[in-house]
Order: sequence, then structure tokens, then C-alpha cells
Amino acid sequence: MRYKLGIDVGGTNTDGVILDSDMNVLTAFKHPTTDDIETGIAGAVEALLENSGLDKSLIDYGMLGTTQCTNAIVTRKSLNDVGVIRIGAPAGTAIEPIYSMPEDLKEIIGQHIYQVRGGHEFNGELIAELDEEHLEKIAQVLKGKVNSIAISSIFSPVNKAHEKRAKEIIEDIVGEDVAFSLSSEIGSISLLERENATILNAAIIDVAKRTTEGFEKALGRHGVDCEVYFCQNDGTLMSKEYTLKYPILTVACGPTNSLRGASFLSNHENAIIADIGGTTTDIGVLNNGFPRESSLSVELGGVQTNFRMPDIYSLALGGGTIITLDGDEFKIGPDSVGYQLPEKAKVFGGDTLTVTDIAVAKGILSLGDSDNVKDMDKALVDRIYDEIISMIEVAIERMKTSDKEVPVVLVGGGSTLIEGDIKGASEVINPENSGVANAIGSAISDISGEVEKIYNIDPSRRTEIIDEIKQFAIDEAVNAGADKDKTEIISFEDIPLAYLPGNATRIKVKAAGPLKED
Repeated sequence: MRYKLGIDVGGTNTDGVILDSDMNVLTAFKHPTTDDIETGIAGAVEALLENSGLDKSLIDYGMLGTTQCTNAIVTRKSLNDVGVIRIGAPAGTAIEPIYSMPEDLKEIIGQHIYQVRGGHEFNGELIAELDEEHLEKIAQVLKGKVNSIAISSIFSPVNKAHEKRAKEIIEDIVGEDVAFSLSSEIGSISLLERENATILNAAIIDVAKRTTEGFEKALGRHGVDCEVYFCQNDGTLMSKEYTLKYPILTVACGPTNSLRGASFLSNHENAIIADIGGTTTDIGVLNNGFPRESSLSVELGGVQTNFRMPDIYSLALGGGTIITLDGDEFKIGPDSVGYQLPEKAKVFGGDTLTVTDIAVAKGILSLGDSDNVKDMDKALVDRIYDEIISMIEVAIERMKTSDKEVPVVLVGGGSTLIEGDIKGASEVINPENSGVANAIGSAISDISGEVEKIYNIDPSRRTEIIDEIKQFAIDEAVNAGADKDKTEIISFEDIPLAYLPGNATRIKVKAAGPLKED
């Protein structure tokens, strides 16, 4: 029997789990998250090994899901010095790079902005020749001043030749120690949002490096010598090398891991998932075992981006959400005591009424000292609890695409707060080990590859061209570490673009497969 170790670092707790090769949960543990990622992970790993008594040499894989890159963007801390280059003059100069970013972020990563002649049309045809001489001059200026460079070109997802050539020219001058982010490898069609995503990716390269090294050190501290992988926000994994190149893809992997873990624990591949934490409830949708992807541009730290993100609706409701009373009236949230729940909640001797207190008063939970809430008016408790359920029901309805009832799976540390039926749900499932669904989601993840481009498809060669594109996606997954013989296409979209000339079609293909066994 061989084993996998999954870790998910959240804002309050670092959750860990060990699965055997039959995907059974051997042991699970929660450890407080620490400022330095290594200490919290090491504490979780130590507890997992002690609780299981497992021979650590039998652990083949370690998977990590983390919020470190998200936090760096939101808090504006530990970001790289970034050089920003847009290839698109003269056609694409009307709106300058990073124009829509918040001012505090511009001050950090907006010091080296350049626009260069070049770019392509939607069908890959040339707009203007690449100004290589200008790029050489820019490289001389950037040398020694930045440690990361973001390059974006008009319609580069269709033709990335100018981005690749620009990287070659600049790298020859600034050296290989500078990290490069190319927009054709990160975002979708739409220059400004793709450019923003690329700049953010370049800004968190060093954060990703510290995170990956911290994970490896935490495992090494306890003698765990295994192959490490990192979670993406589409429910799949990346190798360390891919993570260091595309750290932006780790953003929002926490809710995604919960959805994947919920799918595994409930044995449902198509369902609504409610991940109930201490501060928020994240509602997501499973399609064929993977999170439904958002079809809209996504705001990240005040920046509009268009790289793939799970379609998640966050509700200010969790175990630590504060209930404010005013006579017979009440207000639920949005404030929360968060990680201070064991100190602040009434059932633990505190003076703050929370959702957890209501669940105890209702008799749903046996937690703390129920005598501290026994004098609450029962009718008021029922009204508050009914409103809590109603908030979740409304959020679920927002995420549904039809009026049909669907299974609803409850996970997260606060999943035990909910009992009974939920309107719109064909069944309500609260599986065993739901409190560590996020860590389980990281441990069971596959490796994926994705291709998204606009193609001018000759109708007589349509089948042949689509087969080639699907193979590109499979090759991407295999290059990232998937088993070539078990990788398959899991989603395919083709959308004719009537507003463009010819037979322009936007094609998006994703492939996924299990980890390659050495």
C-alpha cells in the first residue's frame, strides 16, 4: 500500500490528510495556519504521521493547496519588481497598460511600463513588424532593476511569435535569473484583462518560490521524501516547475479543492457544494466532478483579469458570523469573530452571539457549554435559524441554471451547523470527513492541460483540426506530469464568432489524467 499526503493552507487552519492507494482516508488533522507557511505545514505533517503511525517512506506524493499567492496580491506584500511590456503599437496604444489597476498597486508594479511596435490580427496575420531594436533598448534599462517581466501582445493566444521573440531578445541581455510571464500562456482573448493577469502572475513569482520551498522544507523536516505537486484553481495539479512559472493559477484553489473533495466524499460528480467555514460560505457547482468555470472576467485584488477561475459565490455566513439582537429583531453578519470563535462565542464563555451559538441553542450541535444559551427565547432561535437556512437557499438558487432539484453537499468546518432539508435540493449530504474536504481535494487531484484559441477552421478539415487541438491539450497535461495512457478530454467548447470574418471559431479544450507513476 502506498500513500498520498494532501495539505490545504487556509486563512485560519492548515488542513492535512493522508490517503492510501485505494483512496481511503487514513488520518486527518487541522493545525493553526502560521505567518511562515513552513511551520504550519510542518505541524500538520507531524500530527498526521503521529496519528497514523505510518512509515513515512511509503508516502509517494505530497500535494499543497495554498492562499499565499492570493494573499500577496490582496495585501500588496512581497511582490516582485515587474517590467511590463505591451507589444501592440501603433494599433494598441489608446489605453495604457495597468490603467485600471488600483493606485496602491500601480505604485508597486507600475514603475517600468513600455509599449512596443508589433502584434497580430485575430487570425494570426501581422499588424506590424516587431521592433526588436526598441526591445533591446528596453532590456538595457530593465537590467538590474526588475526581477520579473510580463510580456503581452495583441491576439497572442492566436499567434504568440512576437511574445516568444521578445522574451529571447530581452533574456539575452537581462540574464536567465529574471522570470518571464507571457500572456499567451496565461489569459484568454481580450488584451487588457489578459495583460492584467500576466502582470499579476509576474508579481507573485517570488511568493510562489518561497511557498514551494517552504512545503518541501516542511516535508523534509519530518523525513518525508516524496514528489510534490501544487493545486490549481480548476481542480487539478501542477508540478513545481509549472507552479513557479504560472503561480496565478493557484489563486482560488482553496474553494476548488473543497469542491473536488466534496465530489469524492459524496460520490457525486454533478451537484451544488456549500463549503461552510468560520467567516464565509462558498457555493460552487460540480460538472462531471470538476468545478464550473466562471464565464465572466474576475476581479482579483481590485484588478480585472480573464484567466480561468472557478464560478464561486461567497456568502458572509459561517460558524463565527455575529448575530446582532435588537429586541425581537436580529441581524446576521456580515461581521465574524473568525478564528477567535473559541474565545468570543457564548457557548465558550464569551460575550458574542454567533451562528454557532444558535446551532447549539437549537440542539443541532453539542459544543461548549449549552447552559450559556439555554435562556434564549426558543421562538427567536427558530427565526434566526430559519433565516440562516434561507440565506443558503437563496445563494444556491443563484448558482443553479435550472429549476430542477439537485444534490447539495455540505463540507467545511461549519457544515455541522446545518440540519434538515434545503429548498431546491433533491438531497442534502454531509459526508464523513467533510471538515477536511479541501485537503482531500488536493490529495485526489489529477493533472490537467488546456488550450484556448481562435481558429479559422476550414469546414472540410474541421474534424481533423479539432482532433489536433484536443491532442495539444493532452500533450499539455502530459508535459505537466499526467499519465499519457490515462489522460483524456474532460471538456470541449467551440463557439463560432459571427462578428469576425471567415470561419473564426473560439475553441477551448481541457484534458486531465492521473499522476504518472514512475
